[in-house]
Amino acid sequence: MKPSVALPLVLFALLALLALPVRAEFKRPDAAGRAQALGDISAEPEPLRRLLEPDGDFYPITLPRSNDWLGVHYEPGQTFAAYRAAKPNRPDATRRVIYLLPIGEFDEDTSPPLDEIRAYAAAYFQLPVKILPAYDPHDLEFEPRKNPRSGQRQILTTSVEAFLKTRLPDDAYCLLGVTMTDLYPSPKWNYVFGEATLVDRVGIYSFARYDPAFRGDERGADYHDLILRRACKVMTHELGHMFGLEHCIYYDCLMNGANDLEEMDGTPRSVCPVCLRKLHECIGFDAVKRYEQLLALCERHHWYNDVDWINAQLAKVRPPAKPAARASREDAPATKT
Repeated sequence: MKPSVALPLVLFALLALLALPVRAEFKRPDAAGRAQALGDISAEPEPLRRLLEPDGDFYPITLPRSNDWLGVHYEPGQTFAAYRAAKPNRPDATRRVIYLLPIGEFDEDTSPPLDEIRAYAAAYFQLPVKILPAYDPHDLEFEPRKNPRSGQRQILTTSVEAFLKTRLPDDAYCLLGVTMTDLYPSPKWNYVFGEATLVDRVGIYSFARYDPAFRGDERGADYHDLILRRACKVMTHELGHMFGLEHCIYYDCLMNGANDLEEMDGTPRSVCPVCLRKLHECIGFDAVKRYEQLLALCERHHWYNDVDWINAQLAKVRPPAKPAARASREDAPATKT
């Protein structure tokens, strides 16, 4: 695997203790810009080419509000050609397992079920995903602090990452710590949802803020499902970074940047054609099988919007259903006279 410059991927961060920068003027790429980002797909094999067609199932990225990610961060975008030229890390025969290491307690009332996250990530990236035995840290481990605003207990991301580097299995593509403890990346920051380093292939992600009760909001009847949906979305977004994908500026896409939960909730769980092509380039999965497995998971969880969208993608690559054969005179139901 090619080492790259260590770049902390601080994702979905609130800059509450930092002055917000001057609003960057975001110019949404037009149809020509989106086509250039996707590149020439004519040589891609069927049925992948059909799944990459930028049709009406993919929407140009929503224009950001002033405090949204692209309202305060300038991002030039990563085309497929730029992604390929960057030569990102790739899974290989030796290193192809995504490992999850639970850190601390996972209370059923406030935590997403880890095996469901494991299954979703395995289907999304078409790689083995394994959960390691949980690690119970000492109360003073990982440089804990109380958040200066909320008083919530937090641990330092870089301290956890240094620990994870000592636990990286030989067959790991990457090792991701998951925790219900809130995170901070430096004393100047309020919090982050997660952080990863590509060169060391480790990252740490917190699910603490996915429960509405974390901020004192009222829980709805489906709050367990909300926690799981958020956890699956953020985990796959952050794993996308581990495969070299930068934030997407072309379509509404899983890989869009987000400043907070509200903005993240508005992004889809699916990737756009540009990011799907990058993932396929890196991993080399069967795109139809991937959608079929994701469909089964979404049906089981009753995520009906995702079910409809995935079925629309599969309809592009499945042969049309044959019309039902006409009943013969002998097969026709009897009628009363």
